[in-house]
This record gives sequence, C-alpha cells and structure tokens, in this order.
Amino acid sequence: MSTTASSSAASNTDRPFPWVGLSTLAIAIFVLVTSEFLPTGLLPAMARDLGVSESQIGFLVTIFAGTVVVSAAPLAALTRQYSRKSLLLIVLVVFALSNLLAAIAPNYEVLVGARVLGGLAHGLFWAVAGAYSGYLVPRHQIARAVAVTNAGGTTAFVLGVPLGTALGFALGWRAAFGVIAASVLILVVMVWKFLPSVSHHVSLATGEIRLPARRDPTLPAVLFVCVLVALIMTGHNVFYTFIAPFLLDTSGFSTESLSILLFLYGGAGAIGLVLAGVIGSRYPRGGLYGMLIAVIVAVLTIAAFAEVSIVVVVALVVWGAAFGGLPTLLQTRLLHVASPNVRDVGAALLTTAFNIGIGGGAAIGAVLFARTSPTVLPMVEAGALGLAIIALLIYEARRRSQGLSLVTRPVPIVGTER
Repeated sequence: MSTTASSSAASNTDRPFPWVGLSTLAIAIFVLVTSEFLPTGLLPAMARDLGVSESQIGFLVTIFAGTVVVSAAPLAALTRQYSRKSLLLIVLVVFALSNLLAAIAPNYEVLVGARVLGGLAHGLFWAVAGAYSGYLVPRHQIARAVAVTNAGGTTAFVLGVPLGTALGFALGWRAAFGVIAASVLILVVMVWKFLPSVSHHVSLATGEIRLPARRDPTLPAVLFVCVLVALIMTGHNVFYTFIAPFLLDTSGFSTESLSILLFLYGGAGAIGLVLAGVIGSRYPRGGLYGMLIAVIVAVLTIAAFAEVSIVVVVALVVWGAAFGGLPTLLQTRLLHVASPNVRDVGAALLTTAFNIGIGGGAAIGAVLFARTSPTVLPMVEAGALGLAIIALLIYEARRRSQGLSLVTRPVPIVGTER
C-alpha cells in the first residue's frame, strides 16, 4: 500500500463519525426500497385502472428485480472511474424519472418500461451506495456505518410500504408514485448538500499498475460472500414469501391479527439491525454464526409448534430480530474482505445475489407451498441456512490452512510492472 493511501486511512480514522452523510444514504435507501415494493400493496387498484390481471401487476416486482440482477454488475464495472457522489446524483435523477413515468403511464407497456428504467437505476444505486459507507469510515466502524444505512431498508418494510399503500388507497396509485418521484428529487438536493465526496481510487506507487477486477486477489472472497448471500436469501424467501397464509391457515391466527404479527416481525428486525451494528464491530464472525443459528432455531420452532400461538409469536420475534441483522453482517463482511479496487463491483454483485435469492426463494416456495405441507417451508429455510453455516466453516478452515485472514482485507491490490 502506498504512503498516500496510508496517510489517507489515518486521516479517515481521525474523522468524527459521519452521521449526517450516512443518514442521508439511509433516507435514500428508504425511498428506493419503498418504491421497489410499492406495487405489491397497490396491486388491485393498478390492475383495475390499467385493465390487466393482478398477476401482471405482481410481475412488475419480478421485472424490477430481474433488471437489477442483469444490470447491476455490468453497470458498476462500466462506471468505476466516475465520481461516486456525481454518479449517485445522476442515478437518483433517473430513478425520479422512472417513478414519474410510472405515475403517468397510459398503459401497462409504458409502466413496464418505467419499471425497467427504475431497475437499472436501482441496481447501480446499490452498487454505489452499498460501498459508500466503507469510504466514509475507518475499517473498525464499517459494521456501525452499514447498520445506519441499512436502517433505511428496514424502515421501508416496516413503515414505507404500508404508508405508500395507504396513500395509494387515499389518493390513487398514481399519486403514490408521484410522491416517490418528488421525494427522490428532494433526495438529490440532500445528497448534493450533505453527503461528503469520497475518493474510491487507489493511489499507485511508481512501477505499479492497477489490476483488473477479475485478477484482484480479494475477488474470490467477495464471490464467496455473494454465494453465501444468495443461499441465505433463497432459504429465507422460501418461507417468508408465504408467511401470511402460513400464519392464517396453519397457525390459525385471525386476519385482524396478521398486520400486528408482521409489525412485530418488522420491529424485531429493527432491533436486530441495531444489534448487528454493535456485534458486527466487536465480533463480526461470532455475530454472523450466532444470528444464523438463531434463525434456524426460530423457524424450526415455528414448524414444530405451528399450532401453539404463543410459541409461534415468540419464535416469530426471534426470527425477525436474528434475520434483521444478517444483511448488515453480510455486507460488512464483504466490505472487510474486498479491496478498494473491487468494492463497487462487489457491492453490485451483492445486490445481484440478494435479488437472486428473493426471486429464486419465492419461486421455490410457490412450488413447495402448492404441493407439500406448509410446515415444509420453514424446514427448507433451516436447511438452507445450515448449508450456509457448513460452507462458511469449510471456507474459513481452508483460509486458515492457507495462512490467510478470515475477515481482514488483503493488502495487495495492484501489480508491478515487469
């Protein structure tokens, strides 16, 4: 590592914790995640207005996620040389435009185009925003910084989507998308004013050349984290996608209590996010293993005692708290193992992995839900997370045998001219 990079790191360590900048990112994440899942709450109204089936409106979420999967990594690679803050501003403007197009879409085809445009912006946004916190803080504060920004996503599920749905019912679904577009434009001003600029380029010493991302020595560790995320998210969404019918039909809860149960799950997730920020800074490995094991125990308890209401409620809260911290711990691990040379590409790949897990888990869950007992779903989730733990143990044992650190970012990020 060059002297310039070392002095920059030392300077970064002396800075106060960037609450304002990180909070701005969290608000941006809140708005974008709310927009991503907004059609799920407004599905009947959108279908009636556009004269299409509800399944076609539901497919808009799949289109959005599929666009992110296909485009996030390539767009991140193509824009690596651009200023992170400037790129974020451009992406937000494009996202505002996509929501405006959705609000005024005269037909379903234009709405699909608006969602594709939004997916392109969303994928690149996460590629930039996902790594941004790693540039704002020193390494030992990464877990705390990621927890702050990820609070935006958690709050979107707890408050954003329900509020957006309520607004859509009160003023019409087009007004809901219009409000999102206006909110994103306000975010552009906030990002321009409050988010510090960062340098994501690595200074090279004389005789050194920058390695392409595919030859970066930290890339295998980054890819492993992404595979781990895809496995965990697939298992989670096999069960969580069908949590409502499970609670109503299998556990026997009333329709009126469903919203309360989901709110408890979301609130517990917010607690888990706070815990991840604390635990991830002190015990990054132990915290990850602990939360994975807690989720396994919780969902297996739900499967075993599906008809015992109080047990299900307690296990649901434990599940929400444990799983609520996992995305933060996994993103922290990626930022720990990735060199600055591949952080942005790594963040894009992480976004891709999350969306693969969301879509793939829902598809697998749909097949199982239709053909097997509902209690199979939590057991599948437990099995997937068990495989993730085994893979993590094997991977870490292999790194130990090679004399490599488990979470510390390797230093070499450049080659030497010959």
